[in-house]
Amino acid sequence: MLKFTPIILLILYLAAVWFFSLWRLKQELNQRSTPLSHPRLTPMLERLGRAMDLPAVRAHVYEVEPVNGLAAPDGRIFLTRGFIRKLDAGEVTPEELASVIAHELGHVAHGHARRRMIDFAGQNAIRMALAGILGRIIPGLGVWIAGLVATAVAARLSRDDEFEADRFASALMIRAGLGTDPQISLFRKLDRLTGKGMGQAPAWLLSHPPTARRIAAIEAHKARWHDG
Repeated sequence: MLKFTPIILLILYLAAVWFFSLWRLKQELNQRSTPLSHPRLTPMLERLGRAMDLPAVRAHVYEVEPVNGLAAPDGRIFLTRGFIRKLDAGEVTPEELASVIAHELGHVAHGHARRRMIDFAGQNAIRMALAGILGRIIPGLGVWIAGLVATAVAARLSRDDEFEADRFASALMIRAGLGTDPQISLFRKLDRLTGKGMGQAPAWLLSHPPTARRIAAIEAHKARWHDG
């Protein structure tokens, strides 16, 4: 039994980290968000809801400036205040923000938000295990290599989730009569809107797939669905 004690302690530690991260995120969102009520977005929320045979989609505004969307582990959908400011400035359209909400709904439908929290714990477990093994084999470099491997694994899982959420969003946008053009046009603006270039890190370390690949996947799904 004693030989399993380190494993049991590691599992308990990772569970504690997971629950603490979940609690901290919920507190942050509760304190810094308000219900989304915008005259140009309300019709979009209603259309997305009707497309799923549900009432209007409920969303919230996360009061931070970076341009982003978020699906919380409890199923709530958020757009950042920065994204709303872009809408008011005419830099994005209501249909484009509808595609963001549809994407986040995809994360909720597939359980990605909760899975990412678990992946976070798993990433730490991989890092700690590899660091212990490689640290003996390659002193000084073992911890760095372990971190690189854990990050690459987590990034791969995250990219798979993004493609899956994109596919859900495309189907929902088509069913809502909005089509995939807003989804694609927003992707073409994202690097400028966020001030980030997708070439800043190797693709296998990026948590989101390269924009060009996401657009190509959406266009392929659209063509396949129309052919069908």
